Amino acid sequence: MSPNAKGALLALLAFGIFSTHDVVVKILGGIYSPFQIVFFSVLLSFPLAMVMLMRDVTPGTLVPVHPWWLALRTVAAVVTGVSAFYAFSVLPLAQTYAILFASPLLITILAIPVLGEKVRLRRWVAVLVGLGGVMVVLRPGQTELSLGHLAALAAAIGGSLASIIVRKIGSEERPVVMLLYPMMVNFVVMACALPFVYEPMPIEHLGLLAIIAAFAWTASRLVITAYQAGEAAIIAPMQYSQIIWATLFGYLFFEETIDQPTAIGAGIIIASGLYIVLRESRSGTSENTPVLRTRSRAETGTTPRMSLMMRVAGRAPPRQDRG
Repeated sequence: MSPNAKGALLALLAFGIFSTHDVVVKILGGIYSPFQIVFFSVLLSFPLAMVMLMRDVTPGTLVPVHPWWLALRTVAAVVTGVSAFYAFSVLPLAQTYAILFASPLLITILAIPVLGEKVRLRRWVAVLVGLGGVMVVLRPGQTELSLGHLAALAAAIGGSLASIIVRKIGSEERPVVMLLYPMMVNFVVMACALPFVYEPMPIEHLGLLAIIAAFAWTASRLVITAYQAGEAAIIAPMQYSQIIWATLFGYLFFEETIDQPTAIGAGIIIASGLYIVLRESRSGTSENTPVLRTRSRAETGTTPRMSLMMRVAGRAPPRQDRG
């Protein structure tokens, strides 16, 4: 088997596990507040984070070099986590993914003010077409926009902002600093909200929360292995396979069916994202290539960012951290 084929298969497996993770989030989201789910997800992720961080031998302190950028990234990650978990709880899986898939388009736009990147006509056209696909999914004026739709949009925007900030400061900040701060702030914020939303949880539901943490870490490790085996231009588009899993899982577990506008809109968004990813894989097309390299899931602050995990493990040089 060729390295690219191996990497693609590993990525497909990883995103299948991520999709299963989201099914569990949706099941629990029908019973508990997203604040409670995020709190326990972070809590159960800390032991895994500590094991990984023990491997970081980079000298230095936990004082950030860019405190304001890190603070903005941390806020974006916290908002993304709560918003994404809530969106998965109340929206059909396929519709949530379709909106979240707008992240590469938003990253391309944010690269202009944050990274100073020049976006030329072809990529602008791809972004505008992709955002048109988002409007097809949302259907403003035809269907009532719910809090779930707004939460999915907030998650897409927050995840894109967190991703681009990693690219902005990633070469100067220690990975440990960027790993710990979002998790710690998430834990504290959710703990403050917990007394107002807490519902007693039976042991089997705590077990499902443990599954969420374990699945997120397992899938992240598989994506790392996939990027090590194959080319980024092959691995990155595999994230769009989640729409297939969402359609299947939505039908099997929640009696959801993907409607025509969602299918058409998702197709437009995916096609635009693929164009940007494949175009930026060409050398010289983009100075910063913010969408490619270790592009995976949106930053949620519940588990460490995959590109940062690669750096802690010593498997990715700082300048390749595109998040």
